Amino acid sequence: MLIIGIAGGTGSGKTTVVKNLVEKLPAGEVVVLPQDSYYKDSSNVPPEKRQSINFDHPNAFDWDLLYDQLALLKERKAIEQPVYSFLTCTRQSETIHIEPKEVIIIEGILALSDERLRAIMDLKVFVDADSDERLIRVIQRDVIERGRTAEAVMERYTRVLKPMHLQFIEPTKRYADLIIPEGGNNKVAVDILCQYIERNMMPGQ
Repeated sequence: MLIIGIAGGTGSGKTTVVKNLVEKLPAGEVVVLPQDSYYKDSSNVPPEKRQSINFDHPNAFDWDLLYDQLALLKERKAIEQPVYSFLTCTRQSETIHIEPKEVIIIEGILALSDERLRAIMDLKVFVDADSDERLIRVIQRDVIERGRTAEAVMERYTRVLKPMHLQFIEPTKRYADLIIPEGGNNKVAVDILCQYIERNMMPGQ
């Protein structure tokens, strides 16, 4: 079993890298744990205050739950992955049943920031991208998927995303075994990563 952490700034192309890996690797051998699923439940916070939650700060995540579920998968035990809604900023009642696979990918902005998680990762990857490119992707995503205005996204980027990236996300690059510049568009780096995984997959181990 291989456990891989894939981190990088918001809009860096992490999801594209993961998607490319899943498509290239043997079917049914990869499971992805999105760090976004492990945000703390904010149902106790008044609805009007939920939009002010800093989702780019390490304190926004339920690290204990993520670590415990990753440890269970490593022991080849199934988990019930939480489901988080960005529309209501709450953890949903339903869960996703996840069976252990030969390749487990933890993907998220701060996937490399927790020391306990890093300790059980076999490979740590940081997806890098120019800040302007990341801003464009964030605007496109948040306007389409989260119903925000471009002005609101840019204001949040300046006030929250950029300083949080510099303070918490960018420093985790030093823990990476592999840095992928240009995000998901870097086909050569994705191919190299895929080849590494295929060489080190050990079914039945």
